[in-house]
Amino acid sequence: MFRKMRRHKQELSEEECIEILANEPRGVLALLGDNDYPYALPMSHVFVDGKIYFHGAMEGHKNDAIKKHDKVSYCVMDSGVKKEDSWWYTFRSVIIFGKIKIIADKKEKIDRLTYLGDKFFPTHEETVREIDRLLDKTEVFEITIDHISGKIVREK
Repeated sequence: MFRKMRRHKQELSEEECIEILANEPRGVLALLGDNDYPYALPMSHVFVDGKIYFHGAMEGHKNDAIKKHDKVSYCVMDSGVKKEDSWWYTFRSVIIFGKIKIIADKKEKIDRLTYLGDKFFPTHEETVREIDRLLDKTEVFEITIDHISGKIVREK
């Protein structure tokens, strides 16, 4: 169902892909937006139990697109490295294809927001304060991964 990577010599292992998803803070979520135009937006994520989680507003373009079509793609890149005597970077990228849903269960929503907050806020106490303050205004999205691939890229 999913294409094999054309440049297979640059392909990353599944373990390397997961390491990037777990450690990098951001990626680009691609959805089918209004009038079937692609809609891609930067997101901060957390990777937990083999799934990707985001938070966001309870309404808007992203939410409308998700309700209309649950298939998505998500791309994450590491920051790359540049050798001292080179002008180009070498970086690793991961692309996943999957299905996205909105988490409705309040306990699960708090659990996933806690993972997100603990990844980004300086303290767990700040995570708890923000969840208490914004829980009823926040949506949590879950991507179940159907396919994952990654590669090493040299900009040269």
